[in-house]
Amino acid sequence: MDNQDIKSLLITKLNLENAYITGDSNHIEIIAIGDIFKGASQVKRQQIVYTPLIKIITEKHIHAVSIISYTPKEWEQNKKINNSNHLLK
Repeated sequence: MDNQDIKSLLITKLNLENAYITGDSNHIEIIAIGDIFKGASQVKRQQIVYTPLIKIITEKHIHAVSIISYTPKEWEQNKKINNSNHLLK
């Protein structure tokens, strides 16, 4: 499963506004943006993103995952504060 497949899976299953996936099957980094994260703790946000990935992880198609999640409002604020466009691929 490539990064585009993972992106499509997350956007579809979690109804995300957008997702950015970098890395390879050994380690992927995910930036997930969606209203689904409103009011959720960081732990809950991680659980939300892991849920559609469980099968891929347990079948060892992905070894390690780093997740950063934002609501759309948080994402816009973060882009302005940190000028984080260099993270996008």
